[in-house]
Amino acid sequence: MTELAKYTKEFSELVRSSDNILLISHINPDGDAIGSQLALYRYLNSLGKKVEMMCPNNLQEFLKWMDGSENISVFIRKRKKCIKLIENAGLIVMLDFNQPNRLGEAESFVTSSQAPRVIIDHHLEPHDFADLIISDPSRCSTSELVHEIVTCLNGSPWRDLPYSESVYVGIITDTGNFEHGAYTGNTMRVVADLLDTGIDRNRVLNTVYNNFSADRMRLMGLALNQRMTVLEEYRTAYICLTKKDLADFNHVKGDTEGFVNLPLSIKGIVFSVFFVEKDNFVKLSFRSKGNFPVNDFASRYFDGGGHLNASGGERYDTLDNTISYFLKVLKENEEMLKKAE
Repeated sequence: MTELAKYTKEFSELVRSSDNILLISHINPDGDAIGSQLALYRYLNSLGKKVEMMCPNNLQEFLKWMDGSENISVFIRKRKKCIKLIENAGLIVMLDFNQPNRLGEAESFVTSSQAPRVIIDHHLEPHDFADLIISDPSRCSTSELVHEIVTCLNGSPWRDLPYSESVYVGIITDTGNFEHGAYTGNTMRVVADLLDTGIDRNRVLNTVYNNFSADRMRLMGLALNQRMTVLEEYRTAYICLTKKDLADFNHVKGDTEGFVNLPLSIKGIVFSVFFVEKDNFVKLSFRSKGNFPVNDFASRYFDGGGHLNASGGERYDTLDNTISYFLKVLKENEEMLKKAE
């Protein structure tokens, strides 16, 4: 807490001296990225600050109900406006990422900005492209960290319902509603405090987790029935979806959220991988149980990174070649997978 108080003091001074503040979330923003962004937006607005929000590409459908999400400018849809927001910013705050390539097409504009830049994040090994880095991997989510920062700035927990909902969404989505992730007793105390502000927990959970299309359910059925491979000798299972699969089931952004977690329900499986075919590359998501470090696996083989049990990466190759390469490097980790607890 002492360390956080020190960084929060520096952050407070930057906020106090800045009028135009720009909050930026990462490409393919998830619930934690948007939740932490909207929470900080709400609090800074209460201080009378002029605050803008931007994300590199479109929000997932199940996040668009959140209060303030309509004020987020999407770079790939409004390039001129977003470039102007970056150029006019007196302070840039980047949330839930710590590598510049997570800015997508906005990367060169943000990294060349002369405005002070702040990172607020909970991922490991932050890159040095900001003036102030507030990073704590022990937090389950950036939203939990933002709540701690706001509490320090405010002198006590800030009572505001849309703010509380935003932090809550960030926490539950980054922990799979407390099925995985680095949540602690502190996380649960934060959640208790948020619930006491009057959050309609059932409404939030239904909107986030029970708000998908029938096509999405059918796509999940295809993924499990025809696109899942179980490799018992490696305690591993993987799912792969082609571009045609996605098109056949009218895929919209966010439909495959959570698919990577499904194989971990199989007895004996400790490592799950989800391959999605994109234009000219393959996107990979990694999940694990216990101490198998998927962040290290993603970093070594797929130009990725993340958390011990949740990570992502990519490979610029065909889907078939990517799977063949994965099987090759999987064999190199056979002993570690056998010993995973």
